[in-house]
Amino acid sequence: MMYPTSEEGRASREIYFSFCPSFLPQILLREFFMFKNRSSLVLRIFATTIALSVVGLTPTSAANSKPQRIISLSPSATETLFAIGAGPQVIAVDDLSNFPTNAPISKLSAFSSNVEALLNYRPDLIILNADATKAIEVKAALEKLKIKVFLEKAPKDLSQVYLEITALGRATGNLTSAQTVVTTMKSKIRAAIKSGRQAKKISFFHELDNTLYTATSDTFIGKVYKDFNLTNVADPAASADSAGYPQLQSEYLIKSNPRIIFLSDAQYGESLATLMKRPGWNGISAVSKKSVIALPEDIPSRWGPRLVDFYEFIAAAIGKIK
Repeated sequence: MMYPTSEEGRASREIYFSFCPSFLPQILLREFFMFKNRSSLVLRIFATTIALSVVGLTPTSAANSKPQRIISLSPSATETLFAIGAGPQVIAVDDLSNFPTNAPISKLSAFSSNVEALLNYRPDLIILNADATKAIEVKAALEKLKIKVFLEKAPKDLSQVYLEITALGRATGNLTSAQTVVTTMKSKIRAAIKSGRQAKKISFFHELDNTLYTATSDTFIGKVYKDFNLTNVADPAASADSAGYPQLQSEYLIKSNPRIIFLSDAQYGESLATLMKRPGWNGISAVSKKSVIALPEDIPSRWGPRLVDFYEFIAAAIGKIK
C-alpha cells in the first residue's frame, strides 16, 4: 500500500503510499515514497492534516451556483464526488483516480498541477490537493482567473473525513446527498468496529514496504487499527522527525513479536512466503501462526466513502485470528 513525505510529511506519506506507482495503495504508499525521496530516508507524505478551516472553499471561491465543469485532482475526492451524486458534473480527474471506473481519467497530475493544462478544460471548480507541488500558488493563479478552488487536505481522523465529504457536497450543490453518505458511513463503520473490536489487545505491525517503514497510531491509518483495540508495535519506536512513519529494524520487530502483520506492499510481491525468508522472522508469532494479512491495494490510502470497506476488511481479517 500505500510512499510520500511531511503533516506535510506525515499526511503526505499516507497519501503517497496510495498513489505512488512504487508504493503501497493510496493513503500509505504515497506518503512513504514522497517522504523518502524528499529528505534522505524521510517519508514523503502526500497528505496533511485536514483542519476544518482547510476543508472547504475559501471565501473567494464560495459557490453561488452549482458547478457543471469540475476537475478533481485527488483520488479520494474523485470517489467522494461520485458517491454524493456529483459524477455528472465532473469533466476530468487526475491520472491516479482509478475509482469509480467511469470517472473521466486524464493525464492531469495529482501531485503537480499545470495551470495552463487545467484551463484547457474550461473548469468552473477544481478540487486541489493541498500537498501538491506549489498548491497555494496554483490556487491563487486559478482564483485570479475567477475559477473556484476547493483546497483539500488529508484528514487526521474520521471526524475530519466526514467534514470534508460534507464540504464537497456543499461546494458542488449536493449537500443533502453528502450528508446521507456521511450518515451511512458512520453507521457501517460503527457496525464494523463493534463486530471486530478485540476485548483483549492484540499487537500488530503495519508494513509499508520491505525496508520496514511503518505507520504509528498518530497517523490516520494507525487510528483505524486503534479503533479495533489493536496495539501498534511501532509506537514505542516513533520519534519527532519520523512524522508518524518510522523505519524499524528487523531485530526490533523480532523482539516486539507482533501477533498480526498487515502488508501494504503485497501488490509489490511481499507475502507470508517472503516474510518467512527474512532472517529470524519465522519466530515472529504473526509469521509462525500465518497471521499475515495482505491489504487491499487502494482503499487503505483513500479517505472517501470506501473507508467503510477498509473497516469491514479489518474487522473480518482480525476476526479470523485465533
